[in-house]
Amino acid sequence: MSHRILKMLGALSFCLLGTLSQTIMAADLNVMASVAFKEAYLEMQPEFEKITGKKINTLWLPTVEIMNRLKAGEKFDLVIMSSINVEQLMKEGKLLNGTRQDYVKSAIGVGIPKGAKKPDLSTAQSTKEALLNAKSVGYSTGPSGVYLAALFDRMGIAEALKPKLKIVQGEPVGALVERGEIEIALQQIPEILSVPKIDYAGPLPAELNSTTIFSFVLMDTPKSKDLVLAWMDFLRTPKAVPIIKKYGLNPAW
Repeated sequence: MSHRILKMLGALSFCLLGTLSQTIMAADLNVMASVAFKEAYLEMQPEFEKITGKKINTLWLPTVEIMNRLKAGEKFDLVIMSSINVEQLMKEGKLLNGTRQDYVKSAIGVGIPKGAKKPDLSTAQSTKEALLNAKSVGYSTGPSGVYLAALFDRMGIAEALKPKLKIVQGEPVGALVERGEIEIALQQIPEILSVPKIDYAGPLPAELNSTTIFSFVLMDTPKSKDLVLAWMDFLRTPKAVPIIKKYGLNPAW
């Protein structure tokens, strides 16, 4: 059924068949997802709910919290999180093997105070100098933060940054820039863009950057499997691509 819906959507361009709401006689969906692609997801959700008559209840959490809840045994129809963590949790038996489907990918970007002069991010050396010259730098506890901690070691600036480094959990790193608590925020690009009262300075240069893939995965075979698959397909139609890109993401399917 999932494949059939995807073909129809490609032809009808987001106008799901009116019969879909009749075909899918399932309960509402409960989803747990990374906040990295929240804005794009929420833009597409109302149309799907209108067509199917079903409600999608989504719990948005940082990666660390998602992992904690899954390890504690909480159940959801669908989980969307970084592929690295998906693989880890499948090995631990917390997610259903063989159900991973890649969705979007995101690089790391830089956020700065509104109206501030943009740092030179064109090369690894200029980026290194910008970080060392900043009064304060923040990153998250998610996949980008894990990567950045190792990157700073490789760049030889970990010790120099330590006194002015803030590790942020539970909110976008850019929120601290907005409040004046840090000067530079480093996080997934869509999470930087989600804070409207700061400026996006650009991505880290390619030689320093890292791409995180976010994937769909099931915990077990849900009773509402057809609805889950239909929602996954809806999020990956051709018309979804410009919405995804608008928020600093790229398709990974």
